[in-house]
Amino acid sequence: MDRPRLAEFLRTRRDRLRPEDVGLPAGLRRRTPGLRREEVASLATMSTDYYTRLEQGRGPRPSRPVLSGLARALRLSDDERDHLFRLAGEQPGPPPGPPADVRTGVLRMLARLDVPGLVLDAKYDVLAWNPLAAALITDFSALRPRERNLLRLRFLGATTQRFGAAATEQFAREAAADLRAATAKYPADRSMGALVQDLLAGSEEFAELWARHEVGTQQRMCQTIHHPVVGRIDVTCEILVIPERDQRVVLYTAEPDSASDQALRLLEVVGTQALTSS
Repeated sequence: MDRPRLAEFLRTRRDRLRPEDVGLPAGLRRRTPGLRREEVASLATMSTDYYTRLEQGRGPRPSRPVLSGLARALRLSDDERDHLFRLAGEQPGPPPGPPADVRTGVLRMLARLDVPGLVLDAKYDVLAWNPLAAALITDFSALRPRERNLLRLRFLGATTQRFGAAATEQFAREAAADLRAATAKYPADRSMGALVQDLLAGSEEFAELWARHEVGTQQRMCQTIHHPVVGRIDVTCEILVIPERDQRVVLYTAEPDSASDQALRLLEVVGTQALTSS
């Protein structure tokens, strides 16, 4: 265990975070812009005294659960998490699960797009979306967080009827292969395991695809969407990867000046009205 370097690393990671980055109020009296020690300790579910001793280079060797808690609290990337473990004299194991926080810059970009867009994690949880994506696919804000998942919508939800057969079969096959790769990368993620079990129990189609043991990463695809208000829309899904978060920005575009392009423009006016009729 390299106590001095561990202490310095913890201090610098704490100083770079802002309260709003972790969902805390900024407050009016902060001597430094970063988080307080007691805030990090609370987020990591450990005592403030223990965390303070780690930052001062005089604490006992932290356990793996403690290190995992610190990595979550300090919003460390996978590389930073591995570095934290090595400083503490531990070999880094697989990450506990895909990060759920979306960078502020990505959220700003999403809000300014004039095409439907959303952010997915490795298990296809929808972490963020813009109004056009909600109008095109479903009103994600009306769903429980657990249900905001494209695989649940595809294999278990009513929105399946809105997608063209050929495109949805391609998505199903590639998404199942994608999810299998994610389960190997995040073996300790209980929510991912629960997702797989729910899909196996509720969808014969998914069970058949899962039994193939195909592994792959989805990069780009075309879909035909039968929207209940604006009709048929042929879209191309461009997928932009955010490697350090293991997240993807999915953009839905149509051929310029086509009927599908006009339908997407109409979605700006229609919004999420009448989506429940699908």
